Amino acid sequence: MRSLILILSFLIFTGSTIKAQEFVYFGAKGGINLTDLSSDNFAKTSFRTGFHLGLLAEVPLSNKISIQPEILYSTQGTEADVITFEGNLNIDYNLNYFQVPVLAKIYLTESLSIEAGPSFNFLVKEKIWDRKTEFGSSFEFGGALGVSYAISNGFFITTRYSYGFTNALDAYSTTFNNSGFQLGTGFMF
Repeated sequence: MRSLILILSFLIFTGSTIKAQEFVYFGAKGGINLTDLSSDNFAKTSFRTGFHLGLLAEVPLSNKISIQPEILYSTQGTEADVITFEGNLNIDYNLNYFQVPVLAKIYLTESLSIEAGPSFNFLVKEKIWDRKTEFGSSFEFGGALGVSYAISNGFFITTRYSYGFTNALDAYSTTFNNSGFQLGTGFMF
């Protein structure tokens, strides 16, 4: 319920901001994720390959600066060797989120821009060892930093690094932080 209220508040805020602007661009994007989960409990981790898919808006504030809110479905996690008293145990962590990044977008040229800002991530589904679990935190606060390049006719490519500042798994005393890269393409209408 709290997640729904936060998302609705975000959409109302974005909608009121959009009405104040002369031009607003909408788009869709998708691509692959290479993610990891870091913790002191892990002896070793491997990137998990996943995907992201979603919608975005670009609200120009000036010729060089825009605000870009997004709503993405993102699959994340890692494969890790967990340190136990009996030795290392290999575990596959799968964490799926609705990510809501709100990015400042600064154009360096007409086509090239950098993006940075907070990301509000809501856990949708989790599996550890291919079993549904309830170890994950329902909300994660993170940040994102990336680069986009507009190709032509509304198409663009993007790469981004994201990091979760808050604990991704509540059930443990150790902190677990999500991090990873998103490589994608999209289209602005």
